[in-house]
Amino acid sequence: MIIGNRRITGLTADVIAELVAEVGPLWHERHQARLVSRQRNRAVGAGAKHRLVFVDRLLATLAHLRHGATHDVLACWFGVDRSTITRAVNEVRPLLAERGCTISPEVRLRTLAEVVDHLGATGKTGIIDGTEIRVRRPAVGRKDRDKFISGKDKQNAVKSVVVTDTEGHVLFCSPARPGSCADITHARHLGLVKLLAVGPAVEILADAGYQGLGAQTGGRVVTPPHRKFKKNAPDWYEGCTSDSARRIHRDVSGSSTALHT
Repeated sequence: MIIGNRRITGLTADVIAELVAEVGPLWHERHQARLVSRQRNRAVGAGAKHRLVFVDRLLATLAHLRHGATHDVLACWFGVDRSTITRAVNEVRPLLAERGCTISPEVRLRTLAEVVDHLGATGKTGIIDGTEIRVRRPAVGRKDRDKFISGKDKQNAVKSVVVTDTEGHVLFCSPARPGSCADITHARHLGLVKLLAVGPAVEILADAGYQGLGAQTGGRVVTPPHRKFKKNAPDWYEGCTSDSARRIHRDVSGSSTALHT
C-alpha cells in the first residue's frame, strides 16, 4: 500500500525499487560491520531477527522526511517500538544523503559546492529556504535542550536548508541542525558565502530570512529589500536583480511549496 501510493513517500514504485537495490546492500554491509566491531557472546546472525526489514525501514524514513511524522506515529503504523523507528531513521538518512540528488541519469549532486557549480554551468536560478521537522522534546537535563525550540513555530524541531531550481527540482538538502538555528546562520555554516565568492556567477533567490547574504556575496543571493531599502535600495541590490528574477522571487517568497513537497 505504501509503495503504491505516491502521496505517502513522494516517489514512484520504480524509484523506491532503485533505492532498495542501491541503498539496501550498503545498509546491510554497515549493519554487519557494527555487529563484528564489538565483543559478542553469540555468533553474528544468532538471536532474534529484525521485525522491521530494510524495505520498511526505508519507507518509514521516507514518510518521516516527507510529512514530518513523529517516530511514535510511525511505530504504531509499522507495528514496532518507537526506538526501532528512531534507529531505522538514523541509519537510513545518512545513506540517502550520501546518495545525493539525481538531476539526470548522468548527473548526481552530493554537496553544496557541486550544486553551485551545476547552477553556474546550466545558467539556472536557484532557490534556497529552510524547512523544519518536528521532533520529540529532548530529555530533561540535556544541556542543549532549549536549542531545539523553533522561534518561528514554537515547537521542538530540527531544521535543514534545501536548495532547488525554479522548476522545483531538489538539488541539495543539508544535515539537520537544532530548530533555534537561524536560516542565515545555517547557510553560513554550510559555507555558502565562500562558495559563491570563489565559484561561478549564479543567482539564488531567498526570503527575508537570508537578508544580509546579498551584501556578502556581491548580490548573488537575492532577497526582498530590508524595509529601509524599499524606497532607496543600494546599488548592489538594484544592479544584480533582473526583472525576471524579481518576478520569480515574488512568486516564491510567499510560499515554500517547492521545498516542502
